[in-house]
Parts: sequence; C-alpha cells; structure tokens
Amino acid sequence: MRKRLTKKEKGSVLEILSNLYPNPKTELNWNSEYELLVAVMLSAQTTDVAVNKVTAALFPLANTPEAMIQLTQAEVESHVRRIGLFRNKTKNLLAMSHLLIERHEGCVPNTREELEALPGVGRKTANVVLSNAFEIPAIAVDTHVFRVSNRIGLAQATNVRKTEEDLMKVIPKSDWKDAHHWIIYHGRRVCMARKPDCANCPLSGEKLCLAHLNKFQ
Repeated sequence: MRKRLTKKEKGSVLEILSNLYPNPKTELNWNSEYELLVAVMLSAQTTDVAVNKVTAALFPLANTPEAMIQLTQAEVESHVRRIGLFRNKTKNLLAMSHLLIERHEGCVPNTREELEALPGVGRKTANVVLSNAFEIPAIAVDTHVFRVSNRIGLAQATNVRKTEEDLMKVIPKSDWKDAHHWIIYHGRRVCMARKPDCANCPLSGEKLCLAHLNKFQ
C-alpha cells in the first residue's frame, strides 16, 4: 500500500490540475471586498449557486456595511432564509457590518488577524478574502479542498489546519490562490465525494491519485 506521493508526483498533480482548470476564480458573485466577505460568510454549508441567488437579491439593497445595518434582523433573514443556518448568519452579518464601521471606517481589513476578529469570520473565510480580494497568498481549505487534497495525496492530514500546512509545503506560494480553486473545481466536477469519476480523471489515468493507486494495487 502506497503511503504517500513523492514530491515529483505531487508536482505532476499540480501541473495537471493547472492545465485542466486554467484561469480559475471563485464561483461566488462579488464586486467589492465587502460583497466577497458577505458571500463567503453565507457560503458555509451551502452551495455557491444558492449563495449567488441570495446575494442577487440582497446586494441591491445592502452591499456596504452602512446599508446592511439599516436593515433589521427580520429583513436580512427574509433574503437569506433559503440557505442553511440563516439566522446565525444574519446575526453575524449585522454584527460584522457594525464592527467594520466602528473599527475600520467601513472598509474590509486586509490582515488575517483583523478579519478573524470579525463575527462569523474564521480562518477559511479570511483566507478566501485575503487571496481573492487583496491578492495576498493564502490557501483556503473548505470541504472540497480538505476531501480532495487528502484523497489524491497532496496532503495527509486529519484536520483542516494541518491540511492547509501540508498544501503550503508542496504548492509554490505564487500558486496558492489558484491551487485552492483547482482543487475545488476538481472536487465539484470529477472527484465528487460519494462517487468520484475515476474513469475520466487524468490523475487516475496517470497513476497520480493516491486513493486510486491503493484501491487497484
């Protein structure tokens, strides 16, 4: 049983994924740092498609913290109730917006410490905002990234933080942002959770997927 991919094999995995998914970007719709922050906060345990439907109605009313706090809890909930955990997410959106005004003059901060100090913002959300809004290298590990990177062998970890550390070691810093999207795309299009399409996966075909190698050894 293979325990790990070699450094060279991991490099080949990244090269294949980069060619498979050129010019990647988040599938959340946003036009400002604040809109991205709101969308990512809403996306926890929810699909990007569902979030985009919510923000399409919410952002015309409230796409700045100043506009958001003019809405009541019930008004925000009426727009986000179609997604999971909508009550808690609404509370966090309003509290986050208040703090942006009180501490940051209404602007989204560009440091991890300041972002993670906001209600409802964890490390993954902070990393998405840093890398996509501010072009600061970071690897956000969500459900897809955790599952796929450990399945194929880019990481070998039992938790999100260790997975992020493993990926940071093997992926060049200049590719951190794109690699996050490569792995997400692969998890959504080919390496699905319950039924991965190994027959049409170039990583399996090139014997570069650790799970596939161990299954058929």
